[in-house]
Parts: sequence; structure tokens; C-alpha cells
Amino acid sequence: MPKTDTIVINTGPILAIIAGFGELDVLKSLYKRVLVPYEVCMEVLAGGSTGFGVREFNDANFLIKLDKPRIIQSYLKNSLDLGESSVIQTALDERIQTVCIDEALGRRIARLNGLTLTGTLGIMIRAKKEGHSFTLRETIDQMQSQGVRLSERIISFALKQAGE
Repeated sequence: MPKTDTIVINTGPILAIIAGFGELDVLKSLYKRVLVPYEVCMEVLAGGSTGFGVREFNDANFLIKLDKPRIIQSYLKNSLDLGESSVIQTALDERIQTVCIDEALGRRIARLNGLTLTGTLGIMIRAKKEGHSFTLRETIDQMQSQGVRLSERIISFALKQAGE
């Protein structure tokens, strides 16, 4: 959970934060700039079969929603899904140090590209440490009830970091 004021965020964390908090305002309070690549916007707006998160994403007018697709390096496109590869490419192109990606392979490739990482739970831990009033355990339970998968090891680590 790096202390930074600008991040590029992937689809999974956007939807997980919505699942946990019901909105994305926590991002507004933690970061001056939150960039969402065009490809990630399209994934969120597709909404899956239920349209989950679309309204909350549209309501988050503080997000910098990029309106043009990226030219993504082939080594990223060939290794990752479109959202993750666009997050890494955007960070590299815009010289933004920190990305928010939850998937292990995406995190590994981001590290190999010299980027700093956070994830959904990293954002929540930072929010908790910066004085936001919520119970991480309840937020995690809410995320899981919406289908967000988290390992017990990661949950245990996050709760310990948050002092719960």
C-alpha cells in the first residue's frame, strides 16, 4: 500500500471496492489522480450479466477515464488480459509509478516493469490507517458476498495490517 497520490487502476479492484463500500469515493479521498484506461472503462461498463458496478463507476466523476485505446506492447498483450496490460502500459506511457492490480500474473509483470503495486486490500488498509471509519472484516465479507475471491492468507495478512 504505497503512499502515492496517483494510480492507474484495473477492473477487478474497481469492482471489488464497489462490492465492499458500495461506491468508489474512498479512491477520491486517498489519491489526487486515479486513471482508468479506456480498456478498463469498457470492461467495467460491459457490466457482466448483472450490470454490477456500472452505476457506481459512472457516478465517480473524479476518476480520470481515458477515452482512447492504448497501443499496448505485444509482450503485455500476449501475457495478460486487456485490462491488466492497459493498466501497465498506461502507467509506463504516463510515467505513473503505482498501479492497482489484484491478479498475481499482472502484479508480477508490473514489478518486472519497475512499477509499484497496490491492490484492493492495500487501498483498504491505507484508508483504514488514514482514518476512514469502517471494519475491514465486514468490508471483506461484503466483497466476498458479491463474489470477490480472496485467499485466507491474504485476508489474514490484511486484517493484521489493519489492526483487526
